[in-house]
Amino acid sequence: MLAIIGGTGLYQLPGLQTETHHPAATPFGDASAPVQQGRLGGQPVLFLPRHGAGHRLLPHEVNYRANVFALKRAGATMVLSVSACGSLTEELAPGHFALPHQYIDWTRGRRETSFFGRGVAAHVSTAEPVSRALCAAVASAAARVPGLMLHQGLTYACVEGPRFGTRAESFLLRQFGAHLVGMTNVPEVFLAREAQLAYATLAIATDYDCWRDDPEEHAQMDAIMARYAACVDMAKALVGHLLAAPVVEPEPAVRGALNGAVMTPEHLLDEAQRNWLAVLRR
Repeated sequence: MLAIIGGTGLYQLPGLQTETHHPAATPFGDASAPVQQGRLGGQPVLFLPRHGAGHRLLPHEVNYRANVFALKRAGATMVLSVSACGSLTEELAPGHFALPHQYIDWTRGRRETSFFGRGVAAHVSTAEPVSRALCAAVASAAARVPGLMLHQGLTYACVEGPRFGTRAESFLLRQFGAHLVGMTNVPEVFLAREAQLAYATLAIATDYDCWRDDPEEHAQMDAIMARYAACVDMAKALVGHLLAAPVVEPEPAVRGALNGAVMTPEHLLDEAQRNWLAVLRR
């Protein structure tokens, strides 16, 4: 089942016929909100607003582990993250969409980055952190939305926030080879892999960050929200086309990411550890 994580400005999924709410409480704390389960265009879908109802949580305050766990427990096999971002390259103009394939973690250690630790050791490969199958399905759906310009194969750099970056930081990320900058997709993307969930980011470029010379083009919240709002309808249309298409099958490498990755023997785990690990292994 596909799960949608709504980013800035996307706090509900219009047209979703809600059938149930899954609890926010998890072994890793509370998710940003209860997970909505329902149907959109007749297809089952899950929805979770990343920042909570009404946008209460800053990027570093989001409980990413609880969010991903709650979605997996509710039956998700795929996650599409809808996120606002800044563009670090001329070609990705504000108002364009992007599907990054790689991520750079430029956060500052304030976030819980893994389900593992505290007596359960595991090392999961994130060399290819997104699901190419899900990305291909999203790109196919995007091609059916008039006016939607989509870029693929880019690199997303995640910064700590909540402030917008300095020009020096913007130039540094460009030197790293990043094409996008945002505040939320790390550790979300890596936790999704630990949970054996196919993951893709649908990034909406709202600004040129601050690497260009004109101060009027530097990231400002009011301009970001205005541009994002203008693009949300296209994002919703894309999701509709995605759900109307044949169901995507995640790659075996994604759905089996924990095979051989867990180092701690089963008999050393307590009941609570076995229970949450069983959810991740589904």
